[in-house]
Amino acid sequence: MQTTQLTETEKMLKGYGLTTAELFYRIPDYRNVLNTFVWQTYDLAPDYPELFRFIEFWQGQIEGPLHSVRFTHRKLIAPGEWRNVVGEFRLH
Repeated sequence: MQTTQLTETEKMLKGYGLTTAELFYRIPDYRNVLNTFVWQTYDLAPDYPELFRFIEFWQGQIEGPLHSVRFTHRKLIAPGEWRNVVGEFRLH
């Protein structure tokens, strides 16, 4: 079974938006020090399945425990904003 990856434009037309998350985590050897990690992907609001999948991965695989997560979501294009242009007019 072959799965096809959607292009960024196809994802945006299906309702995906760019999600940027800033993860604050504690350094394992220095628990009083917070560090940050910035992560970006296309995700679906309001459930954010990709973001929560990444947070679960972090909690299970990364030694630095999460302190907090701050994120933003921006739809870059909506289905009504895109149209197929089949011609071009040139003015001299």
